Amino acid sequence: MAARFPETMKSCIVFLFGTVRKWFAFLVCPHKIVNFAAVMEKTVIYQIFTRLYTNRNETRKPWGTIEENGCGKMNDFTPTVLKQIRELGVSHVWYTGIIRHATMTDYSLYGIPRQHPAVVKGRAGSPYAITDYYDVDPDLAVRVDQRMEEFERLVARTHRAGLKVIIDFVPNHVARQYKSIAKPDGVRDLGEDDDPGQGFSPQNNFYYCPGQSFTPYFDLYHGEKEPYKEQPAKATGNDCFHNAPGQNDWYETVKLNYGVDYYAGRVGHFDPIPDTWHKMLHILLFWAAKGVDGFRCDMAEMVPAEFWAWATAQVKEQYPGIVFIGEVYNPGDYRRYLASGFDLLYDKVGMYDAMRDALCHRRDTHALTWAWQQTDDIGDHMLYFLENHDEQRLASDFFAGQAEKGLPALVVSVLMRQNPFMLYAGQEWGERGMDSEGFSGRDGRTTIFDYWSLSQPSQQEESPLTACYRQVLTIARREKAVSQGTFFDLMYVNSHLRRQYAFLRSCQKSASKRQKNSLLLVVANFDDHSATVSVCIPAHAFSYLGIKAGDCEATDLLSGNVRSLTLQPDHSVSVTLAPRGSVVLSI
Repeated sequence: MAARFPETMKSCIVFLFGTVRKWFAFLVCPHKIVNFAAVMEKTVIYQIFTRLYTNRNETRKPWGTIEENGCGKMNDFTPTVLKQIRELGVSHVWYTGIIRHATMTDYSLYGIPRQHPAVVKGRAGSPYAITDYYDVDPDLAVRVDQRMEEFERLVARTHRAGLKVIIDFVPNHVARQYKSIAKPDGVRDLGEDDDPGQGFSPQNNFYYCPGQSFTPYFDLYHGEKEPYKEQPAKATGNDCFHNAPGQNDWYETVKLNYGVDYYAGRVGHFDPIPDTWHKMLHILLFWAAKGVDGFRCDMAEMVPAEFWAWATAQVKEQYPGIVFIGEVYNPGDYRRYLASGFDLLYDKVGMYDAMRDALCHRRDTHALTWAWQQTDDIGDHMLYFLENHDEQRLASDFFAGQAEKGLPALVVSVLMRQNPFMLYAGQEWGERGMDSEGFSGRDGRTTIFDYWSLSQPSQQEESPLTACYRQVLTIARREKAVSQGTFFDLMYVNSHLRRQYAFLRSCQKSASKRQKNSLLLVVANFDDHSATVSVCIPAHAFSYLGIKAGDCEATDLLSGNVRSLTLQPDHSVSVTLAPRGSVVLSI
């Protein structure tokens, strides 16, 4: 637990309550969650949108086909490419969009059912509208008929590069025309045994609108001779339980039924175990057997926690090291989903929002202290990030406008605590996401619906921005004060810092080796102007971290500059910062 000094009775109560809550979380599920704080190396997850990352076609025609705009392949992730990713400071690769999903590209020659374009978003389609849980996206294969073998070889190459593999598990919804052609023998397809005459049944896989056809508020032809037909209509993935979803609904998907009767006010029917539970557990075990090391679980909070507790326990019993990452946005549900077997949760409504506001000067940097304090008892299991496929790019006009403006947030997010950090491919070279790619539109995000490519810099020379990312991630990987040490927030005694953020990281080394403690002073400047600030280090930090007072030398791990410091309890250290610059002083 990070250190903070309780100066008032109110803060004492908050401090004690957080401690009790942390122990309670441990007692509820000590064997179910991976203790990332105990991992010797900082966990850095690199999200790769697989079909874009290695695509070198620069045509970038809006609404372009795969033939026009090209598509990256799994085979493009050669040992050299994976080595470069590993050397960036990455420990896990999240290959986004592996499982076969709805697309307008016709693969019927390979026995893959063609999707009606009226219920596909974009020419490439959303990777979160799954059409076959047991199959691999044919777009990603050099040999479509060998797509699963190509994936298996990708997993093996990734492991040989010293990286772990994460893929998506999309449990809440599937494509409207879901049909598995790759399911193992003896597996019944989703909906195959449903009674569509019942709006809800605990043993149905879908929810239905009996007697009503699918009549959304858009064209059902979409250039085809025949309209898309669905009778009776199924409920839509974003909990839209009628037959007429709108353009802003997840109209291309249908909601999966885990035994929750939404028509009766979300009443759960979990005994006997619903059929969907068994089917989804089988899918998890199928991919775990392929050698994947973890699942990023899409919209996990839209699936009952009871299912997760039941399924994760069984998966982890057979594959003890496997990791479950939950996309959960409601902070009130964090501890419940961790207790249900999740190892990591997105820290979106908290640290991400606070960090974005600090970068854009909508809130001062004390908001970051508030954000980590809300999850202090479960802090090791919160996944920090500055970008992902759902959020706008740092360099976009909708966010910071320049990628370099995000560097202080990178330093703080990566170095402040032991919990993992997620990096979205392209972030490290300043991908802007400002193209109008087709279905995606010009929204500051990199498209997940269209065939496209990223504006990657020349591979001949590393960009200064990429070098900064590599440097910060390398510090996190090599410095035990970061990967194993204690975090001490200095903001409570530095109320004058409004656009800077300061903290200490300390790791007490073995006394038998007669080594001094490892101590880092990190100060990040979120301002567009240079600043010289005084950072007070309170007496409590000296006693809590075992800091010795006196004169010392400090090396800035970012610049290499060496300076002299005098450390005294309740005295200040003067630090000069460049615009949007940071120092990481190793003392």
